[in-house]
Amino acid sequence: MSYSHNEVKPYDLDQTGKKEEVGKMFDNIAPYYDLLNRVLSLGIDKSWRRKGINLLKKRNPNEVLDVATGTADLALETMKLLQPDKVTGIDISTKMLEIGKQKVDKKNWSDKIELIAADSEKLPFEDNSYDAVTVAFGVRNFENLEKGLLEMNRVLRPGGQVMILELSRPTLFPFKQLYNFYFKYILPLIGKLTSKDPKAYNYLYQSVMAFPNGKDFVEVLNKTGYKNNKCLSLTLGICAIYIGEK
Repeated sequence: MSYSHNEVKPYDLDQTGKKEEVGKMFDNIAPYYDLLNRVLSLGIDKSWRRKGINLLKKRNPNEVLDVATGTADLALETMKLLQPDKVTGIDISTKMLEIGKQKVDKKNWSDKIELIAADSEKLPFEDNSYDAVTVAFGVRNFENLEKGLLEMNRVLRPGGQVMILELSRPTLFPFKQLYNFYFKYILPLIGKLTSKDPKAYNYLYQSVMAFPNGKDFVEVLNKTGYKNNKCLSLTLGICAIYIGEK
């Protein structure tokens, strides 16, 4: 691909930055987001989240920050599996957060899970505030990837862990070809029929293609101050878990 990660935007408007466009996109698709996640991943996204959160179990984190929390699926899974004192979720999309808050209230966890509208590149928290920082399918949407990762590192306590789930690109023939066809042509069609915003799903394909994959993203983590970074490939390379520490 000739474009870089930072250049890929949902609507590709000249007057607006990636951050504004991503916020608008997620506001637009918020009511359909959870259903589409289940349909498009055949329900496997739930097991990906569980695997990622379980990697944090040994450290028994008390305070966890979930960046780009969306509708709070990862924050809820964190509370269920790790039972920390507090999970804070942040996102730029207020519509996604509204749905997340409804889910938190339904579980009666509003005293333990706090959802805040905030920018991943300007986190409103003190240095060394959290035992773990998580992101599921969100770093790909950062306007400035390194700036977002540096902010996450800043609020992480020394010895604390980062766990990032992100879509990746399969390399195995013929699965790679089938996956690319599905992602490029079928997925936007499903998005068009369900969410009425096909550009959001064209963006999904482009953003995954442009994002640093596997070892390349591990290098970005190394560069932004994380150590002992590892990449675990899931489901024939559709998804990856990145784990590291401060």
